[in-house]
Amino acid sequence: MYFSVGNTKGGQPSWWLYGNNHEMVAWAGETFASTYNAHRAAEAFRVGARTAFYDIYEDAGGNWRWRAIRGGNYVAASGESFASKHNAQRAADNVRDNAGGATGL
Repeated sequence: MYFSVGNTKGGQPSWWLYGNNHEMVAWAGETFASTYNAHRAAEAFRVGARTAFYDIYEDAGGNWRWRAIRGGNYVAASGESFASKHNAQRAADNVRDNAGGATGL
């Protein structure tokens, strides 16, 4: 896995986490005031991914997603939606288990 910090299409800084297949597996779920802040948030998620709580939920379209929570704050969101709760849980587990070793920061 690897992190990328950059600007959204709207020009605002954020971060993304990609799998080894170059598919996005997570993102910050928000934008930041500066690239520096986006980088700090990505590093904080990398360090704390294993201990975060992963909430698996059904979105308004009936698909399943996950979001990572630390200290009562959302710190990451799934990079895609899933047809089943089981697949969303597997994706969250993959991020939890592997984000700590991600490169790119």
